[in-house]
Amino acid sequence: RREPYNYLQVAFFQLKKLDQAVSAAHTFFVANPQHLQMREDIEKYRRMSGVKADSFQDLEATPHWEAYETGVQHYDADEYLQAVARLEESLSEALSALEECRALCEGPWEDEDEEEKMQPGLYEAIAAHYIQVLKCRQQCVLEIATKPGRISATEDFIPSHLDLLQFAYSQVGNQTLAAECAASYLLFYPTDEPMLEKMKQYRTELGEDGAVTARQSIQHYVQRSLMEKKLIYYAVEHLGETFNDPDLWTPDELIPENLKEKYREDQEKQKQETLDVEEREKRGPLPFEGIAVTMDSQQMNGTQRVVFDRVLTESECEDLLRLTKAAGEAGDGYRARRSPHTPHERFEGLTVLKAMQLAQNGNVEWRDAKLLLQASEKSRQIIESYFTPGKKLHFSFTHLVCRTAIDGEQEGRMDLSHPVHADNCLLDPEGQECWKEPPAYVYRDYSGILYLNDDFQGGGLFFTEIDTVTVTAEVHPKCGRLVAFSSGKENPHGVWAVSRGRRCAIALWYTHSQEHAEQERVKAEELMKQRIVEQDQPDGDERQGTDHGSRSSSEPRAPRRATKPAEQRQKPGLDRKQHPEVLRARDEF
Repeated sequence: RREPYNYLQVAFFQLKKLDQAVSAAHTFFVANPQHLQMREDIEKYRRMSGVKADSFQDLEATPHWEAYETGVQHYDADEYLQAVARLEESLSEALSALEECRALCEGPWEDEDEEEKMQPGLYEAIAAHYIQVLKCRQQCVLEIATKPGRISATEDFIPSHLDLLQFAYSQVGNQTLAAECAASYLLFYPTDEPMLEKMKQYRTELGEDGAVTARQSIQHYVQRSLMEKKLIYYAVEHLGETFNDPDLWTPDELIPENLKEKYREDQEKQKQETLDVEEREKRGPLPFEGIAVTMDSQQMNGTQRVVFDRVLTESECEDLLRLTKAAGEAGDGYRARRSPHTPHERFEGLTVLKAMQLAQNGNVEWRDAKLLLQASEKSRQIIESYFTPGKKLHFSFTHLVCRTAIDGEQEGRMDLSHPVHADNCLLDPEGQECWKEPPAYVYRDYSGILYLNDDFQGGGLFFTEIDTVTVTAEVHPKCGRLVAFSSGKENPHGVWAVSRGRRCAIALWYTHSQEHAEQERVKAEELMKQRIVEQDQPDGDERQGTDHGSRSSSEPRAPRRATKPAEQRQKPGLDRKQHPEVLRARDEF
């Protein structure tokens, strides 16, 4: 996680060695893009007059990754001559790093427990050891394809170099090298139709004298990899070995028949998850009348984005705002504090379970707490019917959130209320990637924000390209407006600074995975059902008209549930399942 660089940047800054402080900060931030304090420090460094642009360097960068990212940047900027030079450097360095990794696979048996369990004879021991070495060599491609500081590897790392190079060479007029790269790419994907068309075009342009062959280094790489895979799959089929193939290009005929069925299932699942945009844009009918689709994906310059209006009435918005006010006055779990995203705002958050518990204790009205449940469920049904008709969406987390501008701290402010991020992956703007790995909530599939007011300044939602800088769409909050979008890298988003007033909304996250469904909601619904049962009882004290806030009889009513003394309430870090009534609200981030 590069933790030493976090301390180094502070030390260098105190020593007034700005360039070294910037390099240390950038090195730490590359591996920890979700670290908000470092994000803010990086922005401050960028604004400092004495800081050079080339000081923002990753001191732990490997040569091939540094060259690759620079090459891709030149490629995206249509600077193909520079792109060719850096991508060729990256490919050469990557193949060199691959050989070093493969050499390190030679060595003693690493899994001593497995060795003792097997107790093989001589031939079995030799075979098992050799298969371990082969599998290690195969995994080396993942090691070189994983950016320093990341966990997930970039898919098709070697083939993607060749794809980029063939196009870049064609743009600078070098058809011979473009054809060579295309032929090399076809060693990985021999039936790729667009590349076959390109090859046909290159052969026509070069004529009969221009013989086109793949690069020797790539031919060697592919042939060796295929031979190793053949041996490993034989061991999988006959010797009980297991193997996670790191490559997407492995030919189907290499995979044993008994594994092909599972392979096909995985492929079908992947295909289902990556339906093309036209299919995904087919929408189901909305389950409620009067709701209007104000903006769709096309109008918002993206995919899987939509804005609905009239989801709530003005009176419902007022009731939910009253809930935030009453909860704030009650204190318990809803005290305003500095926002986790900016020092210029206060942040308040209320979960559905905490709302029910406050209603149970008489701090807020039951009908307002119930409305929070109903409004979030209504939003879920709308989003499910629009994006995933027929496929159940479960709540992942529900949070009634207010952000309040701190008076006297807005002048000269340059930060955001919520920095640009994606909801189920870690954005890496420099690498043009979003890494689906912890601490991101990788199981989240769709997100929504249901706005409650507009009497504040700033606080609008905006979407960007994956670079986090190019704004593609903006949504202005107002009562009853619901913005919904898929949670992945296709929808990076942030919130403009709230510079005056208080912005309140219900933040919603959904998942297709039932195992990640929001457990607090289940408990909240149980409390609501319990309340309804109590209301139906004939006992006079439990009639619907009774309200905690209007007790005036000399005999105080007994509480429905015994409350714990303050010193016995749960502290952060203890087992939450034992004391659900004092759960702390999580940060929206």
